[in-house]
This record gives sequence, structure tokens and C-alpha cells, in this order.
Amino acid sequence: MLKIKIIAVGKIKEKYFQAGIDEYQKRMQIFAKTELITVSEEKFNGTPGEQQIKKIVEQEALRINEQIKPGEYVIANMIQGKQLSSIEFAKEISKIELTSSTIDFIIGGSYGLPDNFQRDLAISFGKMTFPHQLFRLVLCEQIYRALMINNHRQYHK
Repeated sequence: MLKIKIIAVGKIKEKYFQAGIDEYQKRMQIFAKTELITVSEEKFNGTPGEQQIKKIVEQEALRINEQIKPGEYVIANMIQGKQLSSIEFAKEISKIELTSSTIDFIIGGSYGLPDNFQRDLAISFGKMTFPHQLFRLVLCEQIYRALMINNHRQYHK
């Protein structure tokens, strides 16, 4: 059975986001074992400058990398990544399943991921900026939708 890990920086603070994430995680269990892993945000007092932001991003990336095991397929969510329709996203997941039993979806912190972050694929949900908590919910919904498409199930509208 496929395993899906969502590795994200920072905690979910709003209960309504957590409730939505929990619901999609429950729905995904039919098709894949899912795990949501939270790594801590790098703390900084005041407004960080360019060098401090670089350090923050690197430290958070180190924490993320500790959660990735060899052989897992890594999909980083990055603004400069490839934009896919829901159907294209489902096809990517289907292709990945042929070579890997685990897919790691990575969500960086407030300042994103380093450009050199090691991944097999970088995807983007558009040029808009989303709050990280909301993005986790949107990602869960899109993963669930892709699993429904790949399993020839009708998605409820």
C-alpha cells in the first residue's frame, strides 16, 4: 500500500484547519497510509535580514531532511515548481507509485525552502501565497482527489 507523508514546518494553530486536514487524512486511508509530520520553525527575534532568512531556511530544511528516508520520492511545494492540473497531479502520483512505495510532500516554513533543496519533483499551486496552515488543507484535498481519480472513484462535489 502506498504511504504518503506530509512533512511541514510549524504547527497548525486553528482547529478548523486541523479538522479539515483530519477529515481528508481519514478519507485517504482507504488508498494510502498517511502520516503528517510537523517540524519546528526556526525562531528569530525581530525582523530577519537576508542572511538570517537564509539561515532560517537552511535550519528548517535540515529538520525536514531528518524525516526523509532513503528511497522515498520527495515532492517539494515551491513557488517556482511545476504547475499541474488535478488530473496531471493524479497521473504523477500514479507514475511515482511504480517506483516508490512512499511519497513525501514537503511544505517549507514562512520563508520557503532553499533553492537547492533535494527533491525528485517541485510543484507549485500557483504564484499566489497561501497561509501555511491553509496550504496543508489544500494539499490534503488535492492528494485525496488524485487518489480518487487514480482509483476510478467519483469525487463528491
